[in-house]
Amino acid sequence: MNFSDLETLGAGKILQLPRQRNVKYLVIDSRKAVVNEDAVFFAIGGPRNDGHDYLDKLYQLGIRQFVVERKIDTKNFPDANFLLASSSVKALQIISAAHRAQFNIPVIAITGSNGKTIIKEWLHQLLSPDYSVVKNPGSYNSQIGVPLSVWAMDKHHQLGVFEAGISRPGEMEVLANIIAPTIGIFTNIGTAHDEGFANLQEKIDEKLKLFLRVKTLIYCADHTGIRERIKSLALPGLSWGRSPESDIRIENTASGFLITFKQNTFELNIAPKDAASRENIFHCVATLLHLGYEPAAIQKRISELRPVSMRMELKEGINQCQVIDDTYNNDLAGLKISLDFLAGFQKKKSVILSDILQSGMKEEELAATINNMLEKRDLQKVILVGSSLYKFQHLLSTSVPTFFFQTTEEFLSGFDFSSFGNELILVKGARAFHFEKIVARLQRKVHGTVMEIDMGKLVHNLNYIKSKLNPGVKVMAMVKAFAYGSGSEEVANLLQYHKVDYLGVAYADEGLELRKKNISLPIMVMNPTEESFQAIVEQRLEPAMYSISNLRRFVSFLQNRPAAIHLEAETGLHRLGIEESELDEVISLLGANPNIVVKSVFSHLSASDESKHDDFSAEQFERFQKFYQLLTSALTIQPLRHILNSAGILRLSSYQMDMVRLGIGLYGVDPTTSGSSAGLEMAATLKTVISQIKIVKPGQTIGYGRRGIATHETKTATIAIGYADGFSRSFSNGKGRVLINGKLALVIGNVNMDMTMIDITGIEAAEGDEVIIFGAGLPIQDVANSIGTIPYEILTSTSERVKRVFVSEGI
Repeated sequence: MNFSDLETLGAGKILQLPRQRNVKYLVIDSRKAVVNEDAVFFAIGGPRNDGHDYLDKLYQLGIRQFVVERKIDTKNFPDANFLLASSSVKALQIISAAHRAQFNIPVIAITGSNGKTIIKEWLHQLLSPDYSVVKNPGSYNSQIGVPLSVWAMDKHHQLGVFEAGISRPGEMEVLANIIAPTIGIFTNIGTAHDEGFANLQEKIDEKLKLFLRVKTLIYCADHTGIRERIKSLALPGLSWGRSPESDIRIENTASGFLITFKQNTFELNIAPKDAASRENIFHCVATLLHLGYEPAAIQKRISELRPVSMRMELKEGINQCQVIDDTYNNDLAGLKISLDFLAGFQKKKSVILSDILQSGMKEEELAATINNMLEKRDLQKVILVGSSLYKFQHLLSTSVPTFFFQTTEEFLSGFDFSSFGNELILVKGARAFHFEKIVARLQRKVHGTVMEIDMGKLVHNLNYIKSKLNPGVKVMAMVKAFAYGSGSEEVANLLQYHKVDYLGVAYADEGLELRKKNISLPIMVMNPTEESFQAIVEQRLEPAMYSISNLRRFVSFLQNRPAAIHLEAETGLHRLGIEESELDEVISLLGANPNIVVKSVFSHLSASDESKHDDFSAEQFERFQKFYQLLTSALTIQPLRHILNSAGILRLSSYQMDMVRLGIGLYGVDPTTSGSSAGLEMAATLKTVISQIKIVKPGQTIGYGRRGIATHETKTATIAIGYADGFSRSFSNGKGRVLINGKLALVIGNVNMDMTMIDITGIEAAEGDEVIIFGAGLPIQDVANSIGTIPYEILTSTSERVKRVFVSEGI
């Protein structure tokens, strides 16, 4: 496809075409741009982030093809092709649909409320031995994700497997035109995205638009609403279920399941016990039966199914390294996502990569493609493992040190791991290479308690908060107190990648650590001390002046050197802040020292989380406005104004002014008294493991001080967390609860330094089982309420010896 073809397809109108070029790479994110003459950047406009703002930067990098939504002065881009589209997203969809139309291969499309990604990944596992399969990477199932996924379809592919997700009426028809499926799978229907539809029937009808032209639609007949609608539309269904009218009949047996299809019956054994996993597997079984697989082959492949990890994990590594664990699969689309994720971090980077198996490409072509992908990345070193990569290493001579090994074992025994230091290491390998052994070697050894931070949910919460802001309002993200216990460097890197405007820390040493980790965003230091002034100036930190004495000392220290500061006004919190009575001296000092630039003026509301104090919040806001007016009119300056924290953002939108301070809300905690902001998602999960299980007889005691007493035969579990990890002694003696296999268990006896005993009588559990301290099923608000504290304290109390694991789909 050439660039001029885009106008012919109806994607838009050519604005400039100095040279005909191919369309090979589709780019929507300027930070992840493939710098190639055949790349096309789609400038997508938005209220807070507009792709048109990055055209100059991308042109300087070497991008020469653009799809835009408004007229551009092309004089500044003499060698670039431009297409003007009514919508860059629609243009992307049109181009991808035209690309799909070139291929006459079977394509499986999957939609439903749950299970889409699992079924897609499992079908890829099941069918890859026989087909070269193209699929969505990760959960690329949106209006943008689907066209990007379908664009990966190439001449060597023999089968497509794509999932499609929607959130409102009118979306599915677009995705159906792009995917053009021949086989459909409707997984189930649930409450996800209910807010976008009038009722359940409307949602079913919208999802069914994906399948109006399929030859076969696979579904579970036990879902009545889906079954009846498919029959009323006379779609070519292939149903499975326990219902007698199912095309594929499922019956329970003592050892497994009895499957009847076309008058043939066979037994199937399935390992997973939960209903959701079994439903996903039966969708896969129905697909295999439809494709003509024999029962013995189905049983063999189902028994070999591996759990699907759909996210990368960022782990603490040896020698001050961080490790991106992406060892669950390896294909070209997934490799691009992983490399894009890697690009978001401002530190040295290395890659450990295995052969890509069952790609359908010739080995030489695959090696050259991998080399092209790696060459465009700023890497410290590259380690390639596998016989194919080893064989074609002459095609993989990247511009950085590259090491080749034929097997994982050869790499583990022959590589000098001490050569890794203070870098980010992507470990990505096909399952057959057992790269989890490499991760185990690289990962810093810690005990079994971890805090898991879902980076996707952090981004969701950031975007949700941004959606609450008026146009032009900036965001200062607070990363003080080890980023609320989550890990400052990793969170700050993510925030920098997603272009927040400011970071806020409590003390200068927190800001200095971020500068060491290549965080370049402006950083406000809320509690600067005189001893830290030198480091603050050297590292371009911006101190908050909260008293006239502190300002005097800083002026004296500067000796007319330039510096940026923030002024904190006292409006009623009575913690830190400059009083209105001190303003004259502040104005005099700043007027006499033009080397000092006031970046912002701010204050704190005492009770933004409680509606009963709204009158006092209004009084504080008025005091702040007066303070600001007196200051700025005297100095003829106009610094930023901010007074809202997370609770204020959610409750008091009229006080947003120029900037807001986002703290605990970033992590999904609603700090308001209602605590019910449906738009936030809890991003942190604290979990540990069961170390040992004991049976304690009636009358026996448990733990130090003999505080725990067994009133009946009691089954206890010792879990690997104590007050040294941040699990407070206040949880002792039944006040604390944890979650094991979906059941709540009470703390029995005193919390110890490194361990805690819990009562698991009546709970099915085993040593090594996961224990949730807070997270899904046990909200942090409930945990805090049980000991009369607040979620802030629970989060920030988690000690730094607890390993932080950052998970992400890399999207």
